[in-house]
Amino acid sequence: MTDAPLPDDLLPDARAEGRIRRHLALVAQAKAPADAVLRVGWLLDVHSGLWSEDAEIVIAGRRIAWTGPAGAWPGEARARHDRRPLAAVPGFGEVHKHIESSHLTPEYEAALVLPHGCTWTCEASHEYSNIDGPGNLEFWLTHRRAGMPCKIFPLPGSATPPTGYESGGGHFGRAEQAEFMAHPQVPGLDEVMDWPAVWDAGNPSHERLWGMIEATMAARGVVEGHAAGMRDISDISAFAAAGMASDHEAWTAEEAMDKLKRGLFVEMRPHSLPDMIRGLLERGLTRWDQLALCTDDRGAQDTLRLGATDHNVRLAIEAGLAPETAIALVTLNPARHMRLTPWVGAVAPGRYADLVLLSEVETVEIAEVWADGAQISEGRRYLPEIPRIDRPEAATRSVRIGRELTAEDFAIPAPPGRETVTAALLRPFHWEPEFLTAELPVVDGLVQRDTAQTITKFAIVDRYGGGGVSKMFWRGTGPATPGTALACSMAHDQHNVWACGSCDAAMALAVNTIQEMQGGWALVIEGELAATVRYEIGGLMTRRPAEALAAEMDALYAAADRVEWMWEPTSSPRWAPGFPERLAFATLTCAPWAWVLVAPSAHAPEGLVNVRDGRTHPVVW
Repeated sequence: MTDAPLPDDLLPDARAEGRIRRHLALVAQAKAPADAVLRVGWLLDVHSGLWSEDAEIVIAGRRIAWTGPAGAWPGEARARHDRRPLAAVPGFGEVHKHIESSHLTPEYEAALVLPHGCTWTCEASHEYSNIDGPGNLEFWLTHRRAGMPCKIFPLPGSATPPTGYESGGGHFGRAEQAEFMAHPQVPGLDEVMDWPAVWDAGNPSHERLWGMIEATMAARGVVEGHAAGMRDISDISAFAAAGMASDHEAWTAEEAMDKLKRGLFVEMRPHSLPDMIRGLLERGLTRWDQLALCTDDRGAQDTLRLGATDHNVRLAIEAGLAPETAIALVTLNPARHMRLTPWVGAVAPGRYADLVLLSEVETVEIAEVWADGAQISEGRRYLPEIPRIDRPEAATRSVRIGRELTAEDFAIPAPPGRETVTAALLRPFHWEPEFLTAELPVVDGLVQRDTAQTITKFAIVDRYGGGGVSKMFWRGTGPATPGTALACSMAHDQHNVWACGSCDAAMALAVNTIQEMQGGWALVIEGELAATVRYEIGGLMTRRPAEALAAEMDALYAAADRVEWMWEPTSSPRWAPGFPERLAFATLTCAPWAWVLVAPSAHAPEGLVNVRDGRTHPVVW
């Protein structure tokens, strides 16, 4: 060892890693001083599920050098901290989360979730990948280089673009993924969503996707899966045989068990995990090492209300899991699955000194969180300063419609001489193999909405430079109130701007407002702009505290209470009456969707396309 300063250890680097670990070995042997010793009342070993009483954790730099009984390490330390009333468990991790869905930039999202125990996240990055593919990896690493203690392990988006019938701000294939996998911070490939493209050699995304899968496997990375709607065991077998390692889309214990039996790592989301855990316990499951808890998508206002990863752990305990098992599902299990155990997942030598100190284990009551070897929260208060991070123009000027839209852009002309037409209809979360149809009236040559049938108009606007508009009629959603429209730049997963409205002029005003703000929500009521929410970074996130964003969302909901929202049930049990925030997810094009509306393209000039087989269709005839 030399006396040269050690690397700063913010991001894993092979050469730096060697120097850091040689120093840790000397500290563990008490041949070099530690930076801190933390004494706790109880310490959980997630490998065995057992607790040690009155334990010490020896910290060198940002890492753990030694753990054991209090007083047994004979070395010198620059500081000692006594937390004997508290129980220490590893920093919580997210095996699958879209930070973009918090609508906060990574530094503000970290400040929100760190006091809830979340010290590391496997970022499923196909949201921002579709905004700025070339700058995607740097976007996720910048906050760490600025000193934020939350670790992000980005998985480049396989859904970039989501299907072969879409295009936008990113296009990833074999070469791009091979370059990503050379970075030690990248554990694998984000959820492979376009299952038809994996098995169908005639699909336009087939070769691109297999290039990414093969590049990931060549680097011994993890290929994350997305098996939504997959119930048949032959399909599940094919999915696993193709190399998909996981699924986070299971809704029932029976489905989870079928996937576990075929070797898939099952990632349980909050909306279904209580029933899944109870069902798996009833079925006699005793081995929980092939499961994890994950958040997937959660807005900042819900995190403020419910919690973060700690909320998921509480749900699992309430459903019947022992606390030690529930904690393993957000620490050791996801770290093993993502092959990140050298750095995270346990309170053990060599790992980052990331700790959650609990005053009550059964209820996951968090007193303090430590990350990178220092205390970073007290109760729900985040202690360090949040750095100011300047983002590139690709992030701050990402809504590039390029012109001001008018009511004419949203009008749907009828064939000449017609008083009525047949219209193709979709509805939110329409998973059926064929679209719906309805007879609609024609006035002055333009096809009209029909509130009596809960039929309104929905549009997708190309935000990536073309400014093209696809529009058609949707059932069971949108405003019945005249002169009213809702628009948003969050439109999973391509994130073009969408608008839904009772009036073409109101739709134009809402979309123009989105372009002026560079992203977010805009609500127009009876011809007047009533509320906005700003997502000025990538059209998906804001560079502000969670509380400021939540206040804007609350104001949007308050304004939306003045609107009469149409509603009919659809395929998703999570489609509820009222303000349709989940319309942001109703633009998905992955399985199990078939007919969808996408931005205009040479393949689908009107935008209505079946993403399973590439068929197109007119919106009226």
